[in-house]
Amino acid sequence: MHYLEGILEGNITVLSKAITLLESTKIENNKLAEEIIELCLPFSGNSLRIGVTGVPGVGKSTFIESFGSYLIKEHDKKIAVLAIDPSSQKSGGSILGDKTRMNKLSVDDKAFIRPSPSSGALGGVAKATRETIILCEAAGFDIILIETVGVGQSETDVNSMVDFFLLLMLAGAGDELQGIKRGIMEMADVLIINKADSEDATKVKLAKQNYKNALHLFPPNSNGWIPKVESCSALNDIGIQKVWNIVSKHYELTISNGSFQKNRKDQARFWLNETISDAVKTMFYQNEKIITLLPKIEADVINGKISPFKAANLLLEEFKK
Repeated sequence: MHYLEGILEGNITVLSKAITLLESTKIENNKLAEEIIELCLPFSGNSLRIGVTGVPGVGKSTFIESFGSYLIKEHDKKIAVLAIDPSSQKSGGSILGDKTRMNKLSVDDKAFIRPSPSSGALGGVAKATRETIILCEAAGFDIILIETVGVGQSETDVNSMVDFFLLLMLAGAGDELQGIKRGIMEMADVLIINKADSEDATKVKLAKQNYKNALHLFPPNSNGWIPKVESCSALNDIGIQKVWNIVSKHYELTISNGSFQKNRKDQARFWLNETISDAVKTMFYQNEKIITLLPKIEADVINGKISPFKAANLLLEEFKK
């Protein structure tokens, strides 16, 4: 197959076209995309997948560019960046500006940057990101970085497709834990205070201590890893090596105690269930009986004539028939 050959050769043009098929909503494209994924699956699974999130303005793109460039230069790694851009909830449009924000990395032969519209998906994760990872791994990328829209939406989707979860923070932004949901803090394998050079050293030190104290309140991770807190300046490439050292230690620990593979298996199960849920939901709303009944039942729910729960059961009974 032309797509498989191109992907295995690391042909970026073919890889990009295949990802476009994954993101398509056309049925014929979906079938072809499914075939490509199945063919690429035996050649996947050999990368390290890292999720990067943080509040808007924390410098995610700058950090990824600095981190990616370091891995290419110092460790001879091939880097794929899947940058999830926020889609407009009104128009469905997307800025897709990440390539323009990562000038240095986007022209490097060993890097591939793919912005994907989140299409309003929960957590800002594009529907096809999980499959895109498989294709990038088959194309020979060693490290896959997934940049999310940012804190404020559920990051569960990203956590369910990465091996390591990195949370970027700022020091001196008032209350250190403001706007950070407990769930996201609990997911983080490392907390990195970015832009540390532009802040007072005392502020950075205090922020690190506050974050360390906060992390101690959470139950221990089942994989035996204790989340770390570190600082860096992505803009000036300071502290990037320390970040990679932490990622490497996490990888060594989880490989040695078997939790790395267990996590991958749990994720595969999660995505099986998610895909079934999505497919059933699509079938439900495309069912002719449901299309006919839904407007009237919706109106009855809105006007208080029937409870949402009874209405849902009525529709499901019709769907089952």
